[in-house]
Amino acid sequence: MVKPSVEALHERLLRAFPDAQIEISDDSHLHAGHEGARSGAGHFRVRLVSARFGGLNRIQRHRLVYDAVADWMPHRVHALVIEAQAPAEAAGQRPSSEPG
Repeated sequence: MVKPSVEALHERLLRAFPDAQIEISDDSHLHAGHEGARSGAGHFRVRLVSARFGGLNRIQRHRLVYDAVADWMPHRVHALVIEAQAPAEAAGQRPSSEPG
């Protein structure tokens, strides 16, 4: 199988996180010769800012992102580097659930 385009991955993530700001970088070229790259699967770095991440820990946030592309893994997407933030975190504010 062939890796999805950045646009296709963006569209998929936007369906799962309609309010999100999404940035995607295709890092597949950095993994040439890597086992996952040989099959044509992609390596991507994604940054999402969504209210949906508020109150969730890092693992819970990553699970939501992986769920959005689960049917593409590992044959089309071999690896994702995920940065998932709530809007307050992205703006540099401390989340209200975090102690002062």
